[in-house]
Amino acid sequence: MTQPTDRLLTLAHHDRYAYSPLPERAVYDWPEGKRLAVCFCNNIEVFSFLDGLGSDSASVGAAQSTRNYAWRDYGNRVGQWYLFDLLDDFEVPASHNLNSLLLEECPAIADRIKLRGDEVVGHGRTNGERQDVLDEAGELALIRDCTEAFTREFGTQPTGWLGPYLAQTPVTLDLLQESGYRYVMDWPADDQPFWMRTRKGRILSVPYSIELNDSPAMVFRQHDAETFERMMIDQFDEMLHLSKKRPLVFTTVLHPFVIGQPFRLRALRRAMAHILEHRDDIWVTTPGEIAAYCETLPAGVVPGS
Repeated sequence: MTQPTDRLLTLAHHDRYAYSPLPERAVYDWPEGKRLAVCFCNNIEVFSFLDGLGSDSASVGAAQSTRNYAWRDYGNRVGQWYLFDLLDDFEVPASHNLNSLLLEECPAIADRIKLRGDEVVGHGRTNGERQDVLDEAGELALIRDCTEAFTREFGTQPTGWLGPYLAQTPVTLDLLQESGYRYVMDWPADDQPFWMRTRKGRILSVPYSIELNDSPAMVFRQHDAETFERMMIDQFDEMLHLSKKRPLVFTTVLHPFVIGQPFRLRALRRAMAHILEHRDDIWVTTPGEIAAYCETLPAGVVPGS
């Protein structure tokens, strides 16, 4: 029996963007008249040994241990290099959501990114910590620390940001926009980009999948590699069909300590081969290129503009 209450739930709201139903939006094309943008988003992360946050290969919420630290370290020592070679095999660009402390711990990875000409997206200092537990001054210091490290290493500031664990404080968007970032991927609310309000301007939300993402799929939900392969193919095929009506963004999210295991890499190879059979019909690109293109579109085309 329902218990009586004298308090009705009132929905809390943010003021970052307005509701925008998909059928009521403007229709536009990606470059060369394409309607489906395809991005391979790779997360390259470092963790603190036996301290801080970190995922586990077998148990959600497991304590930090030598075993799960080494399992994650496999990604930077081995899995990432397999993944670089796979991307080279298919001649596709990638974006790398990069912890800034990785530049000190694994400098060879930064060298390979520069050699490939891939995009770097700010991804905090380390995935051993979250930024949503910080006050405004502390969060600003973290963002500035990361930005300075990336600028020193790559010669330019990243244009995009993805927070560790997609965590934000109430002022994250404001601090990022004021620090020179032009887009974020922390708000998985859409299959199209949309503009978000900040206290001194606007910042673009670029789609980033938390469903088609190897970490929650294969670590937390324990899907096998073939299931993830099927997910990639079904998501792509359906979005290619749906994009006949409107522009969409397909993203696959990867972590080298997960997908870089060879048996999973084989499944990724098959899925990418299927997707890239349609290369003439899709825009294989990066989130930064999507953001740059959206900035060129007339006001009123991209939601929130």
